[in-house]
Amino acid sequence: MSSIEMKPLKALIVDDEWLVRHELQTMLQAYPEIQVIGEASDVNQASCIIDEENPDVIFLDIEMPGKNGFDLIEQCNIKCSIIFVTAYNQYAIRAFEVNAIDYLLKPIQKDRLALTINRILKKEKARPVIKNVLYDDVIYVMIDGSVKFIKLPLLKCIVAEGNYSYIFYDQNRKELVSKTLLDWEKILPSQYFIRIHRSTIVNFEYVAQVRKCNNNTHEVYIQGIEKPFMMSRRYAARLKDQLTW
Repeated sequence: MSSIEMKPLKALIVDDEWLVRHELQTMLQAYPEIQVIGEASDVNQASCIIDEENPDVIFLDIEMPGKNGFDLIEQCNIKCSIIFVTAYNQYAIRAFEVNAIDYLLKPIQKDRLALTINRILKKEKARPVIKNVLYDDVIYVMIDGSVKFIKLPLLKCIVAEGNYSYIFYDQNRKELVSKTLLDWEKILPSQYFIRIHRSTIVNFEYVAQVRKCNNNTHEVYIQGIEKPFMMSRRYAARLKDQLTW
């Protein structure tokens, strides 16, 4: 009885430290399911290899001279598994834990690498940690099948779209992401993000003006967004003590 032999997953190691790349590649030799097809010491080099080789998994350093690991994700249309590699950046680790993305802490331990490889092969993500993000955290979302990182203070408002939602952030950027409003409510810090309608959450750091309408509803104007959002009477009553207008 013949069996179908699976091709090994193509892996790319991106780290500005030669020793880290060498040690990780040596450790990965114990896993025939993983084939290292390249190394990169910076984002531009990594970008070229990604375009040419289309890896299945990237072991990605965060802090590198010039552009960092987040910049690589912004620069490339990455749809493969990403394993972040970091040293002492506890801030980054918290963001990854909240968003259920796997990471390896330097120096890499064999047992921790084994857990990561097992997750890759089973196509599992790290088990999510259910807790609110902090206002200075970095969150990740899937946009058109690609991972995108967004600094939470740049997030202006969120509008429901069925089982998805539109996020408005940064200057005039608007994207459809695979999170419901309920998903957002579970993690966003409530002292900043407030639901003003069954379909809308706003970051009150960006509220420019609130206008009362004749039917006891309110129009909420967000900085940089021309059209106001409607605040229903029910939510206005809930927020009466928190808002001034």
